[in-house]
Amino acid sequence: MKPLSDVALSVLDLSPIPSGADARTALRGSVELARHAERLGYRRFWVAEHHNMPGVASSATTVLMSHVAGATETIRVGSGGIMLPNHAPLVVAEQFGMLEAFHPGRIDLGIGRAPGTDQRTALALRRSPQALGADDFPQQLTELMGYFDGEGTVRAVPRYKPPVWLLGSSGFSARLAGSLGLPFAFAHHFSARNTIPAVELYRESFRPSEALSEPYVMLGAAVICADTDEQARWLAGPSGLQFLQLRRGNPIPLPSPEEAAEYPYSDIDRHFVDERLGTTIHGSPSTVRKGLETLVADTGADEIMITTMVHGEADRLRSYELVAGLARD
Repeated sequence: MKPLSDVALSVLDLSPIPSGADARTALRGSVELARHAERLGYRRFWVAEHHNMPGVASSATTVLMSHVAGATETIRVGSGGIMLPNHAPLVVAEQFGMLEAFHPGRIDLGIGRAPGTDQRTALALRRSPQALGADDFPQQLTELMGYFDGEGTVRAVPRYKPPVWLLGSSGFSARLAGSLGLPFAFAHHFSARNTIPAVELYRESFRPSEALSEPYVMLGAAVICADTDEQARWLAGPSGLQFLQLRRGNPIPLPSPEEAAEYPYSDIDRHFVDERLGTTIHGSPSTVRKGLETLVADTGADEIMITTMVHGEADRLRSYELVAGLARD
């Protein structure tokens, strides 16, 4: 079994907006978390793309990336990810070419195909009902890569190409990433049941490319680490309630642990939250170590990208600190 010390650890940040705070506070927290992650030795710091969510400030991904990269020195900064159907491929190539020009060797371009929002907001982004599907995602990806590679009469300026990753939560992106010989980042944190089949499909489909000679798997994992199991379960409650409300079509800021504890859950609600938290690795350092080691053993992952959704900034920083310590032990 691969030891945890041989697995790279990275960070996925959504810039969560806690109840009682605002987006400005959340974005400042993201920059501070990136500095913290760099000091702790995390390999990457990726930021998400979500829209029309009162609990998530990470909407203009490249703008946030620019601030994070400017506030750090060595950690790789990337998109987890750019939802390509929401954007003109040429604009994405230009924006990431510029980021790579400012921060050479430190930028990652993670590409996904989901809208990162509800259908009404997706329509506002894509401007046409015909664009709401993702059937032409492979063609959009080919177009994007062409702008980087200088093919055709239209070229991205500046034309600096960062490493390209494919993101996914199903077999579609797994197969596509494998066939193109690209590194694959799977969203285990919200599609845990599909993780092993998707990883196996990626490896089976993999074809060596200029980018990669052999498969490389990174898993996104929800992790909350605290000094005790009881404290970690207390801190995890808000993420369960927030996800419950999102599934109801009522997205909310990240509640406090007290608000989550006081919420009047029905039996169905409680089952949903417990099932959701069952895919979150949460507990004391020893408990989290076991959870991460099991995930690595089951999947052979090369890298784990950790996302930690807790209400208090100090608790979030402490969680990442404890997890970083596990990789050094």
